[in-house]
Amino acid sequence: MGRASSTVAAVAPAMTAGSDDSVLVEIPMFVRIYRSGRIERLHGQDFVPAAVDSATGVSSKDVTFNSVHGLSTRLYLPPISAVSARKKLPVVVYYHGGAFCTGSPFSSVYHNYLNSLVDNAGVLAVSVEYRLAPEHPLPAAFEDSWEALRWVMTSADREPWLAEYGDLSRVFLAGDSCGGNIAHQMGMKLGELGKKVEGLAIVQPFFWGKERIGREKIVEAGDHKVMPMAIDELILRLLLPGTQKGLDDPWINPTAAGAASMAGLGCRRLLLCVAEMDLGRDRGVLYYEKLVSSGWGGEAEILESKGARHGFQLHRCRSDQVAGQLMQRMVRFFAAKTKKGDSLPRQHSWGKRTVSDEKARATNLRAKL
Repeated sequence: MGRASSTVAAVAPAMTAGSDDSVLVEIPMFVRIYRSGRIERLHGQDFVPAAVDSATGVSSKDVTFNSVHGLSTRLYLPPISAVSARKKLPVVVYYHGGAFCTGSPFSSVYHNYLNSLVDNAGVLAVSVEYRLAPEHPLPAAFEDSWEALRWVMTSADREPWLAEYGDLSRVFLAGDSCGGNIAHQMGMKLGELGKKVEGLAIVQPFFWGKERIGREKIVEAGDHKVMPMAIDELILRLLLPGTQKGLDDPWINPTAAGAASMAGLGCRRLLLCVAEMDLGRDRGVLYYEKLVSSGWGGEAEILESKGARHGFQLHRCRSDQVAGQLMQRMVRFFAAKTKKGDSLPRQHSWGKRTVSDEKARATNLRAKL
């Protein structure tokens, strides 16, 4: 498992390792970097061991998928009594959030959330560890996430839980915040290779761009703990140092001019979840709008959680009505099926609406501000 702080020789040209322990860069809530080279992550570092969860009966275990970088997955399995009563389970590959610079599948927040998700949805989940910035700028997180996905798809004969309980014809990629971005990037990579998974569940994705839209225009102090200018700094200094495309780099802005068409997204279905009060809400809606108008042949749906902020479901997954609605929508998404290889109709899950209807609805959501 990771550590709350580490040391790196250089994060930006102005930073060199040494004895000076004054703060060079701080991104509120996420990371603090000192001139000495020490890096302190500000949350998501309270690690807990894999175990049988007393509240749900869900079992978990850690399995290494990259020994060079010391990266592991944490697998989650519903109670055996529930598993034995059904056929093999859908497999959900989950990518944690944390702005690519903090967070862990082993943190208490994600451990508890995955226990709840697996208990409610009756799936086998694989929560993925990946290298973090600034020690490892993008695309390191994408490379590790792709390796973990390949490990899942090729380990059925070596990993007992996947072999006995996992249905690899029904694989879903899911993630929140930057994990939602990762799920998208993995879907695009699959599409490039002519492959598909059953679905993507993208929750409050961390996308960004040079031009401010929607709630990003609200910069008054106190309205958001993490302000747009701090996110700009996070991206340009820590995540994508040296990028020639700036804040419209497709790794952070998949709707930017010049980004690959989403028509090739490698999944049959997609669930996009946004939170009404999230700073990134409008990026999520824009992503959905671009997808359904791209010529992609899949089945898409969108959910907006009213009155909710970014990441709310991680902390209120068992006690809050709005979080419960989001959980149940994900449960239904994982439970639904499409026939493998079907050419799905250009019609989505808000009743019998056309793609044009969906685009108009997404535009209306964006215009509510």
